[in-house]
Amino acid sequence: MNRKRNRTLLYCSLLIANCTLLISCFNPFSPGIDNSISNENIITDQKTIDGVFQNFKYAYTFKDTSIYGQTLAADFVFTYFDFDLGVDVSWDRATDMRTTEGLFTNTQDLRLIWNNIVVQEGDSVLVDVKRGFNLTITFNPNDVINFYGFVDMTLARPTADDKWRIKLWKDLTNP
Repeated sequence: MNRKRNRTLLYCSLLIANCTLLISCFNPFSPGIDNSISNENIITDQKTIDGVFQNFKYAYTFKDTSIYGQTLAADFVFTYFDFDLGVDVSWDRATDMRTTEGLFTNTQDLRLIWNNIVVQEGDSVLVDVKRGFNLTITFNPNDVINFYGFVDMTLARPTADDKWRIKLWKDLTNP
């Protein structure tokens, strides 16, 4: 009788061990979470000029108006040349935020690539950056627009320890 009981306990132990082993096996359709990637690697603290451009790109890629808004100074001004009217047109931060939110809402996909910086001059609290960009706007699969242009951005911060913000953005893109 003891022998039968020991054999039953052995089988139960093996059954539990096998079930535990099967449950803990790798499932390729349900991979584990990669904790090596975090928002800290994607969103920067904007202590560098490159960090502002990285956050700007993130905001466009993920259509995130809260991150986009953090790249702009409170007194931000956007300017572009209206070729039909032959004049520069400007708007303030609030108008830009509404316009950008509309862009984010009404597109399926935005792809922004920042090209090389052509000019960067300034000091530790005010810098002018001119650089190229490629922007692909997909409204739907049959309506895709590609822009290749240049921006002239003035970035500012109160002190060298603060975050950079875009104070002035002049779009130098030709139609």
